[in-house]
Amino acid sequence: MPELPRISGKEAIKIFGKLGFIEVRQKGSHVVLRRGDKGCVIPRHKELALGTLRSAIRQAGITVETFVAARK
Repeated sequence: MPELPRISGKEAIKIFGKLGFIEVRQKGSHVVLRRGDKGCVIPRHKELALGTLRSAIRQAGITVETFVAARK
């Protein structure tokens, strides 16, 4: 399994966008993304905790490998 990068919430939202997720709503700093029946919540912070990013990837129903590959 590839190592998760230390990225900001803004960059994570951009990567999920490349994977087909769209921003459906935002409350405070938390953005809800959806693709079909799958979704995830990303906080718009300067740096995401690795556990938070891993949880969002799991919620979205994608693999860490897919997420890291979309970052490039």
